Amino acid sequence: MTTDIRIEDLAEPRRNAAEQSIYEMSLSMEVDLNPDLLVAAAHRRTGLEDFGDPRLLDRLAAQVVAVEADTGLSGLGRFLIRRRLVGLLAARLRLEDFVRRHPDALDVELEPPIIVVGLPRSGTTHLVNLLATDQRFRSLPWWEVAEPIPVLGDGPGRDGIDPRYQRSQAEYLAANEVSPLTSLMHDRPPSSIEEECELLDLDLCTYVLEWSARVPGWRDHAERLDQFAHYAFLRRELQVLSYLRGPNRWVLKCPQHLERLGPLMETFPAATVAFTLRDPVAVLQSAITMLAYGDRNRRVHIEAEQLAEYWADRVERLLNAAVRDAHLIPENQRIDVEFGEFMGDDVAMASRIIEMAGLEVTDTVRSGLASYVDANPRGKDGRIVYNLREDFGLEPEALYERYSFYLDAFPQIRKEVR
Repeated sequence: MTTDIRIEDLAEPRRNAAEQSIYEMSLSMEVDLNPDLLVAAAHRRTGLEDFGDPRLLDRLAAQVVAVEADTGLSGLGRFLIRRRLVGLLAARLRLEDFVRRHPDALDVELEPPIIVVGLPRSGTTHLVNLLATDQRFRSLPWWEVAEPIPVLGDGPGRDGIDPRYQRSQAEYLAANEVSPLTSLMHDRPPSSIEEECELLDLDLCTYVLEWSARVPGWRDHAERLDQFAHYAFLRRELQVLSYLRGPNRWVLKCPQHLERLGPLMETFPAATVAFTLRDPVAVLQSAITMLAYGDRNRRVHIEAEQLAEYWADRVERLLNAAVRDAHLIPENQRIDVEFGEFMGDDVAMASRIIEMAGLEVTDTVRSGLASYVDANPRGKDGRIVYNLREDFGLEPEALYERYSFYLDAFPQIRKEVR
């Protein structure tokens, strides 16, 4: 039986003694985000100098300007952003160094991928993890996201476990201690399959920063970037990762592809696209609840209504782009994945997608799909109960009116919020 969990203190957190200690410590933390210091830290960590693209540092500066404008971040929030940026810069240095030492990695021929495209919280994570059980596909586990290129001399020990996995596991356990309910909304154990958006961010060009801070300045800056060049960079990364560990046919997913369908389809013209469709109001309430819960550590105050409006607008931007550009995906390469239908029979939907990609759904594949579903039932550790009105001051009907253009374009979507 699934347990319902209501987070009653989203706007005004009631912290236990350990949480309060962390919060008070975060208020006194001073974190310098000077771009020169971030670059120097990445150089020290890796002993490398070449980022490959000198414009990367311009984008770094734009991100820092946007973060500095967010005066609501706590010291811990700034620290987490600093750690992420230094990690991205270090990973970029290692990627460029690897290509310099192994230029034949860019000769890898990638087979047409399956790409899951849809709003966050629309079933994309469940679908990509399900598809990744088919061993004919290459996928991106979370342990590989933070450190996509292994450090020379840092290989598996006698136990055969990649040290990157061990570091990821330690971070996962620590994060669950600080934010135990986050895993109920978006669980990220080391082996879970993640978004290539994280790989794209080695080029500092995505909306990932928006999940950690209120950064409309960065959002607007990123919209002006040449995303065709950034998606070419993503293809290059996938070639390198397939060179390190095959196969060469990827299963991918990233919600931000919704507003970048042109670059996506030019880069992967033969891709099979699984287009997830879910009630955008249900998506919004799930996303902002998760963000508000995380903000109790990242921010001085939650500012729930500001958070809600930022993401109501962000979802609208994604949906406008999706409606505008959906025609760029050839009909014989796209399958619509309506959320209710998918949740009703996820194995059948995954099988249809694999078949559309031109592959046979063998008994082995079907068994792998079924085993994953059996091991990961929806709500197995509890189910968050949402309330847009009480928690964020939003009226569902007003949001349905706001997103009516999307619901009209995809009438099969079922409304979930009353």
